[in-house]
Amino acid sequence: MELSPPPSGLEAEHETLFTTDSLLFLRELISTFDEEVDEVLRLRVSRKAHLDLSGDLPSFQESTRHIRRDAAWRVRPVPPRLQRRHVDIGDLAPCDTQRFIKALLSPAQGIQVDFDDGNCPTYHNQIKGIHNVFKVVHNQFPNVPPISQAPVLMLRPRAWNMVEHNMMVEGKEAPGPLFDFGLLMFHCGKTLFENQSGPFFYLSKVESLMEARLWNKIFVWTQQKLGLPPGCIKATVLIENVLAAFEMEEILYELRDHSAGLNCGIWDYSASFVNKFGHRQAFLLPDRSKYVNMEKRFLRSYMDLLVQTCHRRGALATGGMAALLLPQDPLSESHRRVLDTVTRLKMLEIKAGVDGFMVYDLSLIEPMQKLFKLHTEGDNQLIQLRNDVTVSPDDLLSMPSGGVTLYGLKYNIAVGVLFINAWLSGSGHFFYRGQVEDSATAEISRSQVWQWIRHQTQMEDDSRVVSRRLVTDLTNEVMMELSALCHSRLHTAADMFLEVVLKRDFPEFITTYLNLDHTFLRSQNRQVEDQDTDMPRPKL
Repeated sequence: MELSPPPSGLEAEHETLFTTDSLLFLRELISTFDEEVDEVLRLRVSRKAHLDLSGDLPSFQESTRHIRRDAAWRVRPVPPRLQRRHVDIGDLAPCDTQRFIKALLSPAQGIQVDFDDGNCPTYHNQIKGIHNVFKVVHNQFPNVPPISQAPVLMLRPRAWNMVEHNMMVEGKEAPGPLFDFGLLMFHCGKTLFENQSGPFFYLSKVESLMEARLWNKIFVWTQQKLGLPPGCIKATVLIENVLAAFEMEEILYELRDHSAGLNCGIWDYSASFVNKFGHRQAFLLPDRSKYVNMEKRFLRSYMDLLVQTCHRRGALATGGMAALLLPQDPLSESHRRVLDTVTRLKMLEIKAGVDGFMVYDLSLIEPMQKLFKLHTEGDNQLIQLRNDVTVSPDDLLSMPSGGVTLYGLKYNIAVGVLFINAWLSGSGHFFYRGQVEDSATAEISRSQVWQWIRHQTQMEDDSRVVSRRLVTDLTNEVMMELSALCHSRLHTAADMFLEVVLKRDFPEFITTYLNLDHTFLRSQNRQVEDQDTDMPRPKL
């Protein structure tokens, strides 16, 4: 086993986390499951190749019909602290100490402690973030409530596609999720359990029941190794992929002793259509800024089916994150407009039967909690069984009608470039036009640009065709408009964005692409700046 030396300025944190015992535990965890991680990733490739070669579409599997037809099984009930999940804070990268502390002092029910979409996985950020969780759990931050009274921590390790470059186990880089999960469980699992506050997780980008089965095996093994009772680890699976939407019952079944329910979002899920079927004309996704929202048939069906599936099986169903930021002046027209927009979108989810959702802006916590108080009764909506819902494969696969606008194309380019720029600066999210953007919005942005080029899509505005030349010219235009943010890295980010969207074959995840790119890896070697300052919010 090989471990990189500590990032500059984090020597003490590194020493705290990487004790002899924790290293032995990590080595055993990773060597036990490493082959199976490779196996599920190979299954993804195999499944995609089958869909491409056959032209087939996903469907509910015949081989697991008995699980869906058996009305008797339920997931094991969640502990009291997970019964009421109305409003969680989303995209909280725990390396941002100040925001983490503010979240802990907030009235939110939970915090999505995010090592995935909202986090840039530099070695500095991983060590700082995991150590901050350690400090919170062991009550080492002054003036912060003890873990049993603070919002519950929902720990989100990296997804299967991410590797940890700074640890080698038996000659291979460690899987990112096992690095994160292993350190969090070893240092915090027992204390969280003793305080009836965990250990609770979010599992990102799970695509199949086989991946859920692997996580379940990891949970069982870890509980035995650390002397924790069976079933004490609970996990909410994010259904962020169209293939997983056809296996929601099976995913719950595999994790039935450890399930904290399922979560539905919008942008990673929408991007997965391009990932799996983007080369097919029938799956051309129109401009997201104009034609894609949770009221469209394919997204509405997915949310309704997720709620129905969860509640039938006694599991909680949670919605996505409100990314809009409330303007600071509560009397301003813009403040009222943003609050009205968020309220309308979140009421759709509440009426669909969700038990909770996330917000990014801490100022939205209390207004959204009031929505639940006004429109629901009790801790959750598990009694809403949604027997009115019938969802077919056609419902889940129906693309919304609509075209491409110049505004939408430039917006997608800007988000893609700024996301890469943020990563090169060591941050996993940024603020643009009044909302937070993270890897999920970057995924849908670059996916749409790639797909529109691939299908030579005509724009609504002026009949121009989306082409390599047009996208390159518009990227240069966008760069001029972003000159207020013009760091030296922005030009590098634009070059990398064009590389991604002009590839012959679609890169599966932008985060994987960046995490393996020499420019990003080299950027980590710069002197690490202080990460604990409030991030600026450029007003663009």
